[in-house]
Amino acid sequence: MRALDEYLQFIHMQLSQIENTQRGNIEVAANWVSSALQQDKFIYVFGSGHSHTLAEEVFYRAGGLARCIAILDGKLMVHESASESTEWERKEGYAAEVLQRYAITSGDILIVVSNSGRNAVPIEMAMEATRRGAKVIAISSSQHSGSVSSRHSSGKKLSDVAQLTIDNSAVAGDATIDIPGLAQRIGPTSTITSAFILNAILVGAVEHCVQAGKPPEVYGSINSDAGAVNDAILKKYKGVIPHL
Repeated sequence: MRALDEYLQFIHMQLSQIENTQRGNIEVAANWVSSALQQDKFIYVFGSGHSHTLAEEVFYRAGGLARCIAILDGKLMVHESASESTEWERKEGYAAEVLQRYAITSGDILIVVSNSGRNAVPIEMAMEATRRGAKVIAISSSQHSGSVSSRHSSGKKLSDVAQLTIDNSAVAGDATIDIPGLAQRIGPTSTITSAFILNAILVGAVEHCVQAGKPPEVYGSINSDAGAVNDAILKKYKGVIPHL
């Protein structure tokens, strides 16, 4: 079980790194999100490829904010064609096409998750949201991003166009564990650490809102006794929030 122990150690180490080096950025992000919620704005979350799971992580779930909106596009996800999604996330101009379906506006927050921060779609998502007046928070790996070149014609990476970047502490290439006899590493960590960062931001934001006397709407578990709470949220936001 050496590999399992090593993987656990990696996760603990990276979460500790985030606590020690990124807490200030997480608190800034929480303040931004809290301010947006208190002004009845929305929190959008986007990622392409496997990073799209982070958008789903905070959308329509137990303990999740009602005003979180996942930006989801089949071509950028892995369930239709995983290999083609790799090509689509590199296409300049496609982010603007996707965002035509989402009413991001001034005062909203967009959180973009991209481990490498090098592909065109996440970069242009940040650019377009900024143009619309939203604040953009990037969750990325500084080590991975720093080891590769941009695939965007501007030469910029996600961290160059976001107003705030939070390092998820993932290593270059994401996978962490060497198994003797296997050429490639296994044990990626970015989903775990990015999910922690996302939820830490929202936990902090909700605390600020409650302290300000403006508690936000939060989903309960659909498999508990939260039906009435969830029904009221759905009645209010059906037709307003995509994908509900």
